[in-house]
Amino acid sequence: MLNISPKRVDPDMSEIEINSLKTLSTHRTGRKLARWIIGILLILFIVLFMPWQQNINGTGTVTALTPQDRPQTVQNIIAGRIERWHVREGQVVQKGDTILTLSEVKDEYFDPNLPERLTEQVGAKETAVDGYESKIDAVDNQLSALRNALRLSLDKARNKVLQAQAKVQSDSVDVLNEQIQFRIAEVRFERFQQGYAQGLFSKTELETRELSFQGSRAKLVAAQNKLAISRQDLINSRIELNSINADYQKEIAKSLSDRSSAVSSLGDGRKELSELRNKVANVGVRRNQYVLRAPQNGIVVKTLKAGVGETIKEGEPICTLQPQNPQMAVELYVKAMDVPLIQKNREVRIRFDGWPALQFSGWPSVSVGTFGGRVVVIDQVNSPNGEYRILVTPKLEERRDHPWPKQLRLGSGVYGWVMLDSVPVWYEIWRQLNGFPPSLKEEPKGDYEGKGGKK
Repeated sequence: MLNISPKRVDPDMSEIEINSLKTLSTHRTGRKLARWIIGILLILFIVLFMPWQQNINGTGTVTALTPQDRPQTVQNIIAGRIERWHVREGQVVQKGDTILTLSEVKDEYFDPNLPERLTEQVGAKETAVDGYESKIDAVDNQLSALRNALRLSLDKARNKVLQAQAKVQSDSVDVLNEQIQFRIAEVRFERFQQGYAQGLFSKTELETRELSFQGSRAKLVAAQNKLAISRQDLINSRIELNSINADYQKEIAKSLSDRSSAVSSLGDGRKELSELRNKVANVGVRRNQYVLRAPQNGIVVKTLKAGVGETIKEGEPICTLQPQNPQMAVELYVKAMDVPLIQKNREVRIRFDGWPALQFSGWPSVSVGTFGGRVVVIDQVNSPNGEYRILVTPKLEERRDHPWPKQLRLGSGVYGWVMLDSVPVWYEIWRQLNGFPPSLKEEPKGDYEGKGGKK
């Protein structure tokens, strides 16, 4: 006791155990529990300041990076009937290997000698085309001869017109001369009549002068008739000139019409010849299509047609072919709000369905069973479900990453985490509680941004 009070307690009372004091005493287990709680709180406090790598998760499937490595359907170009299958499902084929053989179903191609018959038609049509070409050459020669003849005939007719004009001029001069002679003879005859009346001339002289007068009149009439004939000849020569031009133009027009018909027939013949040649080539190509071949090396995954004797249409899928040794990739679908935070070459941790894994999304270094990858493609438009697709390829730069399993198959399920920047744990908790997006140290660059800036 502390001996503060002057009164003393009975020594016998101090030996009596008081249950309340025993109950209120501090137990050793409680002290241990307190120490554990304090330690845990201290650890949690320290953990709050540890780095946490932010990430964006998404689901997807395994695919091929390039389109030619993805599963494809093998289609037939022509319609036909299946005669024989040369492959089975799961069989490895090389490019050019025969998949199946078809037979013809269109009656226009049933003739086994169709190529030879078409070749004969081509020869006949070539002969017809040569005939049209020869006819065109003959008509051209005829046109040339007609034009030359027209030129010569026109020159001859023009000369006749010139001669007729000269004759008219000459006859006009003769008429004028005869008119003068007639007037002189008329004057003389009148004088002789007056002299005969006065008795100066005899009747014989008068009659002689009258005969001379009548002769001058006859010569004048003859000259006038000759002039009229010359003028008529001039008119006829001009008419003949125009008639020659019209006749030859008619012949030339007829020849031109014949030439146009020959040219039209030649064009039709060449068209038909081209169609026949095209048909010959198509028949040759079609006969090569009776054998359906593998477009590239791969594995026949599934046949979409079965049996022998089944008829298939043009462009109908025959089987599904998986190309050999595809360049594997993963397509992940992420939310639209997370796409702006993703950049190319961002690290991605991947968990494949069927491979056990333990992933700590904030601490990828301690994850087990995941595989590394890098973002190579970010789609510019969303998918039908409203999410955006990104393509991820293997990342083998770091030694801790293992190659992707060889047993992977296209279409396998995938869960992935796109790794962003590191932040303290307390910040991540605060961000998650407030629903804020992850933070970045720098602004992401767009896919269309080049060295010179945004385009």
